[in-house]
Amino acid sequence: MSFLSEQKIVELSRKANEIRMSIIQMLVEAKSGHTAGPLGMADIFTLFYFHILKHNPKNPLWEDRDRLVLSNGHIAPVLYATMAHAGYFPVSELKTLRKFGSRLQGHPHREYMTWLENSSGPLGSGLSQAVGMALADKIDKKDKDRFIYCFMSDGEMDEGNTWEAIMLAGKHRLRNLIAIVDRNNIQIEGYTEDVMPLEPFHAKWKSFNWHVIEVSGHDFKFLNEVIEEAQDIYEKPTVIIAHTIPGKGVKAFERDYRWHGKPPTKEEGQMALKELKNVRF
Repeated sequence: MSFLSEQKIVELSRKANEIRMSIIQMLVEAKSGHTAGPLGMADIFTLFYFHILKHNPKNPLWEDRDRLVLSNGHIAPVLYATMAHAGYFPVSELKTLRKFGSRLQGHPHREYMTWLENSSGPLGSGLSQAVGMALADKIDKKDKDRFIYCFMSDGEMDEGNTWEAIMLAGKHRLRNLIAIVDRNNIQIEGYTEDVMPLEPFHAKWKSFNWHVIEVSGHDFKFLNEVIEEAQDIYEKPTVIIAHTIPGKGVKAFERDYRWHGKPPTKEEGQMALKELKNVRF
């Protein structure tokens, strides 16, 4: 990982915008799927796959790669779109999202796409999987060779299994484990602080012996800096609480929890694509 120049930030911003357009096209074609989370996480996924991750799309099972575990599998459209744009499979395949026989299921399935690190869908299980990987690396003395990243939603913090994993990671001081929580404040039934309040969120993670950082999930420069900070922490795992705007990039979708689990219609998709195509960098 290296310093982000202004030119690189512009390139990443353009790429994230392309990925958002792919997400809209996928959802309109599928007529089902999640909109708000994928659009909100597009900047973070772009930064990871085009700047941070140690990976190789031409050799996706490379043994020394970093591991990226997606816990909130319902945001699969942004995972698929980013991986396609990064060269793992053709961008044209994105139009097969959720269709019978497609590799691109509604939630990621490792049996169909072996280069995924995990299958996901049931919320709350991803961090446990990531903790297992990080613990195995520590036992094998490989925890200085690569990082295990776990992308999570704030809504899944309602799951008890998540907190068991947080406690275990803190106990074993898994320094190569970095969790990134999409703190977009929405879940399928409403706003998180109405459904099941999470605050004081920062203090809860800290009490379980995690290094805690908060940052905007849309600022490439500062995201890059806090990930470098996380990589430099050697005595404990790190969580990055990334504050994002659900539905980011399409004003009609932004911050509205009703877009958590529904796709745009054809007309809404055309409106969204027009808005994204008019973005200036």
